[in-house]
Amino acid sequence: MTGTALLIAPIILLAAGLGLWIYAERGRLLRPSTWKVLRAGGLRGLFNLKSLHGYIYSRWTNQYLNILFNKIVPRLGERGKKWWRDRYHSKILTQELAEAVILLDHDIARRDLEQIIPYPMARDLVLKGPPDVAVYECGCRHSRANPCQPTQVCMVIGQPFVDFILEHNPKGSRRLTQTEALDLLRAEHKRGHLHSAWFRDVCLNRFYVLCNCCKCCCGGIEAMLKYDGGMMASSGHVSQVNEELCTSCGLCVEACPFGALSMDGTLRVSWEKCMGCGVCMGQCPTDAIVLVRDERKGIPLDVRLLA
Repeated sequence: MTGTALLIAPIILLAAGLGLWIYAERGRLLRPSTWKVLRAGGLRGLFNLKSLHGYIYSRWTNQYLNILFNKIVPRLGERGKKWWRDRYHSKILTQELAEAVILLDHDIARRDLEQIIPYPMARDLVLKGPPDVAVYECGCRHSRANPCQPTQVCMVIGQPFVDFILEHNPKGSRRLTQTEALDLLRAEHKRGHLHSAWFRDVCLNRFYVLCNCCKCCCGGIEAMLKYDGGMMASSGHVSQVNEELCTSCGLCVEACPFGALSMDGTLRVSWEKCMGCGVCMGQCPTDAIVLVRDERKGIPLDVRLLA
């Protein structure tokens, strides 16, 4: 590629992106929620195209993730997977910790989670308690041929993200009350789905969404198991089995998203594979499994302890 082409290519990309942006805003200069996102990202985010990237991601999440998981990720090498993991990753939450996010009663202006989220980018937590919450369509589930139901399970947390999602995806999103958000979390837990807090550099380098992930559709789980993506951090807990209560029914083995359980006469937990999500505990009919704190698995993301 010539020097001239190298100079022209970014200009063409920028012009195309801006044209798409203007088209999506449907004749308005910019929608109110778009201005909020731009102001939150600052001039640097605008000039390095991060704001545009974040706009495309949030505006067309289903299409974005469909291309990412089905076209791009399978072709990534080690360097590509590391680059992706550093900018798009999550912290697994127990049911109790996920509910604590919704029940937050104090502001967290900015908190660097370096010890909790072991990634070099996108690890800030910025919340106002109680936080605004909206639910919208899960891009991971929509990227699959036969997705798990329901599909409206991704919970956007805090501003300016909530207003942006509601204004730009009015048919596929809705605002949740605190009670509705807790009901959604509990229903997904009962279905055997795990909770995870996602941090993305396309979304102002910080916590953006509380996902309810199924092992059938979740791109993060797929990256962990199929591509060795390593993009999900343990909750800081591990499963522990009470052999006296366990009936060896095998429901937990089938439900575990990470293949951490096996049945060999008695139920066995692989410490290395267990991510402390609590799915097995929620599926056990005899309450034979509990989650226990394990410092070797990292520090839990407990917003109740953040100031």
